[in-house]
Amino acid sequence: MKKQRTIYFNDARHYYLFVFEPPMRLEDAWMPIDEVAGTTVDTFCYGVERGDGLFYPSKVGMRFGADMQPFEHVAYWRTWHNMQSLIDRGLDPLRVLIDRSHEKGMEFIASLRMPHYGGMDSAHSAANGGGGLAEPVVQQHQFAVLEELVQDYSVDGIELDMAFPGGSRLMPPEAAESALPQITEYIGRIAALVRGACGAGTFGVRVLPTEAMNKAQGMDVLTWIQEGLVDFIVPMRYAYMDLDADMPIGWMIEAAQDTEIAVYGVLQPYTCSKETGAAERIHPSAVQLRAAAATLYERGVDGLYAWFMRWPLENEERRFLAEMGDAGRMKLQDKHYVVARNDKDGGEEHYEAALPLEIEASDIGTRHPVRFHLADDFAGETDRIQEVLLRLRIANLVGADRIDILLNGESLVDEVWSRDYGDVHVPYESEWLECRLVTVRPKQGENLLEIVLQERVADLAVPLRVEEVEVKVRYGAYAPRLQ
Repeated sequence: MKKQRTIYFNDARHYYLFVFEPPMRLEDAWMPIDEVAGTTVDTFCYGVERGDGLFYPSKVGMRFGADMQPFEHVAYWRTWHNMQSLIDRGLDPLRVLIDRSHEKGMEFIASLRMPHYGGMDSAHSAANGGGGLAEPVVQQHQFAVLEELVQDYSVDGIELDMAFPGGSRLMPPEAAESALPQITEYIGRIAALVRGACGAGTFGVRVLPTEAMNKAQGMDVLTWIQEGLVDFIVPMRYAYMDLDADMPIGWMIEAAQDTEIAVYGVLQPYTCSKETGAAERIHPSAVQLRAAAATLYERGVDGLYAWFMRWPLENEERRFLAEMGDAGRMKLQDKHYVVARNDKDGGEEHYEAALPLEIEASDIGTRHPVRFHLADDFAGETDRIQEVLLRLRIANLVGADRIDILLNGESLVDEVWSRDYGDVHVPYESEWLECRLVTVRPKQGENLLEIVLQERVADLAVPLRVEEVEVKVRYGAYAPRLQ
């Protein structure tokens, strides 16, 4: 039976071993567990390696920092000495977390990055011209690390982190197609190891969002599902960290629907970032996270996977984690949906997101689509939904331009609109258009927004650019009408 999980991932570094001053107090060593304990998080996932060394005293792999001394980075110095301060007291840094996780009633899953392998000759890495995971010697090394984790540590499961495209390829592009059956066989071997050594332990994988992206890395995910080789799948692209409830993972959800394999939706940690054209990284609010979580549940995921939330986790973050695992609790609460932007440098290694959308001055009359999912029951909860706002930020728009905006084929021209400056610092470059949807309402599931340029001022040659699309849904206890 597939299991619903609410997972929080900690990468061992940024908000843990990098930040505390050695010697590490036990209260600091427990923090990754304690900061999510008492919420709906029932599974703690821990990145035991970033690719250049393990964050525990392994007997088969290299410990992080062993090849970096003297240290040239203060965070690496802290990491080494934080681990060592625990080891000097007879404490294994990994066991400390596992035991605390179990004490707090959470499963513990160890996550191992697969494109890099600390302690091996770097020539094996695909980034350096090697065969990567297609090489038997690399497979053997990673298998030995996994074997140690499941035999020597009381983990409840293993996750293979394989969602690293670009310079962190699993293998060279030319090797991917021929390696598909070989990697499938390797996944089967690991599954047998985990399920045997852990006593029916859980085995999961982080993979890329689309089937084509996975196959280009040697991963035949559909076959893994069909053969029942994994217990859960987490689709994501590590290098893309913008919140995207519309990630193209429907094929995976559908393939796993009648199986025992769970698909967990990822809540990425930013609403915008430098990678998608923003000046800085911005974390989502609890209301934005709720909207994305509710959408992923509505799309059919079996649980949620969060990580890298604004740290230290405080009231707003814990408030969301307290409801993250309960889809019913989110149903009649306010939501703030945001449509994701493309990774401007992702190229072929990123799936196509809806924004930004450019409309040339000469492109009159064409419907330019933006598709997005919404979780709310707009037809069935009319007495509880107080307000639905559609918001668009459009660059290079002027008052003399004429545009039409349609929602699911219906024009919004007769709805109530307002316009405002698009940015506090550069108010002249874009405008926010806000529409109060009263007559035309969205629908539960996929929605289609279309922007049509009807007339453009003759002496302005730059294209319109739809930068942001949002939907805000506000609930109340009473019907929003008097009669």
